[in-house]
Amino acid sequence: MSLLRVAVPNKGSLSQSASDILRESGYRQRTDSKELTLIDAENGVEFFYLRPRDIALYVGEGTLDVGITGRDLLRDSGAKAEESLNLGFGRSTFRFAGPVGKFTDLGQLAGTRIATSYVGIVRAFLEERGIEATVTRLDGAVESSIQLGVADVIADVVETGSTLRQAGLETFGEPILESEAVLITRNGNVPADFEIFKRRVDGVLVARSFVMMDYDIEEQHVTTAVALTPGIEGPTISPLHREGWVAVRAMVPRAGAQRLMDELYGIGARGILTTDIHACRL
Repeated sequence: MSLLRVAVPNKGSLSQSASDILRESGYRQRTDSKELTLIDAENGVEFFYLRPRDIALYVGEGTLDVGITGRDLLRDSGAKAEESLNLGFGRSTFRFAGPVGKFTDLGQLAGTRIATSYVGIVRAFLEERGIEATVTRLDGAVESSIQLGVADVIADVVETGSTLRQAGLETFGEPILESEAVLITRNGNVPADFEIFKRRVDGVLVARSFVMMDYDIEEQHVTTAVALTPGIEGPTISPLHREGWVAVRAMVPRAGAQRLMDELYGIGARGILTTDIHACRL
């Protein structure tokens, strides 16, 4: 039996979250960070633990079938790989930054020296806008490059902005890229058994976004309650031993669940409970 070959980040900010979502999807994951491969024969998958920056290249060349990496790393690699599913973790914003008060819009980038760890992304962004500038690759922290006279501007991942402020820098212009972890495959190629793998991972993502809500309510208020909790295909409604009352069960979005409980209580619902969902198929 052939195995689906999946690349997983071996370190960095994506590593633990990637392994967590795979484990929640029912796949075995390594227990020793020194392991480079792991075979889950029962589920027909072999995992390869690689540098996040290399994953898109392996998948794009067809050496591996599927990979988990960042959108920023995928775009920067130039690999022949494409996004198949957004994974919702590892979110970051990629932006230009310069000395406080010196730059206000992207038009001022013309003729500047830009330091970044993501040369491919920055060059493509500038070419799309017809801006000519010198882009230099620097691995590691790029914030000090301006102070050292190597660059006029930097392009980097911005989270809180505290590191930039400490270096006397501020962001300007529109974001270059909004990134997050993504599931990738080779361009135009859907590996055998990939849909099963993708459906499992997607099921975990859906489960993380919803909770199961149960409550009791008088039959006369069911129509109003169901309008608030329509569920996926419709809620499950069961008669209670207490005459004139029913039990309702429905999947509801996790975001706003507390507000929804307040609204249900306001129309007479009682015994309102929410339960986490660990996996599902829709």
